[in-house]
Amino acid sequence: MQEVNVGIVGLGTVGSGALTILAENAGQIETKLGFRLRVRAVCDLLAGEKSVPESLGEVLRTTDWKELVHHPEVQVVAELVGGTTVAREIIETAIGAGKSVVTANKELMGLAGADLWEQAIGAGVNMAMEASVAGGIPIHAVLREGIAADRIVALYGILNGTSNYILTEIENRGAAFDEVLAEAQRLGYAEANPSADVDGFDARSKLAILAALAFGERITPSDIFTEGIRRITPFDFQYAHKLGHTIRLVCGARQTPEGLILSVRPALIPSSTILASVRGSYNAVWVRGHYGEDTFYYGRGAGQRPTGMAVVSDLMRVGREILRGSPERVSPFAHQRLGEYQPIPVALQKRAYYLRFRVTDQPGIISALAGILAEKRISLDAVLQLPCEDKHNLPFVITVEPTTEQSVREAVQQMSGLDFLVEPPLALPIETSL
Repeated sequence: MQEVNVGIVGLGTVGSGALTILAENAGQIETKLGFRLRVRAVCDLLAGEKSVPESLGEVLRTTDWKELVHHPEVQVVAELVGGTTVAREIIETAIGAGKSVVTANKELMGLAGADLWEQAIGAGVNMAMEASVAGGIPIHAVLREGIAADRIVALYGILNGTSNYILTEIENRGAAFDEVLAEAQRLGYAEANPSADVDGFDARSKLAILAALAFGERITPSDIFTEGIRRITPFDFQYAHKLGHTIRLVCGARQTPEGLILSVRPALIPSSTILASVRGSYNAVWVRGHYGEDTFYYGRGAGQRPTGMAVVSDLMRVGREILRGSPERVSPFAHQRLGEYQPIPVALQKRAYYLRFRVTDQPGIISALAGILAEKRISLDAVLQLPCEDKHNLPFVITVEPTTEQSVREAVQQMSGLDFLVEPPLALPIETSL
């Protein structure tokens, strides 16, 4: 019987999920491939005693990833440890040893994926990374092959399940951010250090990968404007609902006459849009093409089985190439060569904005704020104030007509010095192009 031998480095959530699927679904995988995917070796860097399904047969277990990578029978290395240091060394060593690579590492792929692919091409091996973004959604395959003939003009996504869970719980229950975060940590949705999720960095890495696939440009994650969700309160959802909107952490990439504008930030989106219905820990990606127009992709963005499924699907694709060959590899970034991204400041974009204030009530507040907006040539749209008994922490909202982000930033900075403010104003864009 023909077979392709696999080595898995990392037996955490994703690695354990992949092993379970390879064991439980072995028959169907073999039927689809026409050959067997055999787990030949596993490496647990933490030296734990995590079990390997008995149905996988004889499997080498090691705590030394180099032993696995250099094992003469291993043909594909699945790097499932995460991070950008040891993980990169594992991948580069595997490529150097002539082994194909499958990875779920969004941080490393966002930072150096294009460089690693060039190394793989030079070594004549393959690299696959479907699990690095929105694990349960085959969005890479869609952008790389499914709609490859289109010219993408915009891409918007909800790419971090933890942040989306927190926001929808604040919305549903009126609970404070800190309370919901603590609950998410107890349930295992959020890490002990939640910064990567709630401050937008995880989503930023994922957007860098998707933008490279969609627009053919080499993106440096640090070039992406990024804001997190820590300042979102139940009051913000109350006011958003009054405006017919909700709030989500939106990852956006848009082609403009000036160039590609990228951002990860909380934004108001109309409640009638399909992205507004994405709740809990789910992910979604909405793509607008010049020819195919709008398409939408929805599913679990993380978790043991959805992400493990994406890893095993990549192992199947790479296994086919090893045994059957292919005349021309399709780049995991969908383009033979990526152009160099020239960052376009998000401050250039024009949007309507939601400005939320918390103040100690006194006469003249609205006139003082309106005067600063007028000075920055920003036109008011509406002033909203819901009943509140605490006059020393009174929230209210001003919405403004479309203006540049730069003007809003300058206005907010000037407003922040006013003595009646409890905290600096919160400014959120109101997305109307979804």
